[in-house]
Amino acid sequence: SDYPILKLADAPPVIDVHFIESGAPMGGIGEPGVPPAPPALTNALFAATGKRVRQLPIKDQFKPA
Repeated sequence: SDYPILKLADAPPVIDVHFIESGAPMGGIGEPGVPPAPPALTNALFAATGKRVRQLPIKDQFKPA
């Protein structure tokens, strides 16, 4: 697809969020952004250090200098 991805610089300064009652059972709303965080962080560490992270927690594999 050639649809451009919105960049942070192009995002509006304010985004209004509205919660709508639906009668459905209550559930989470913030979880979709959580699962990609560890792989993104470990890939960034690999790009910076050349060391591949294979286990969590990360702190056990990267000690302060």
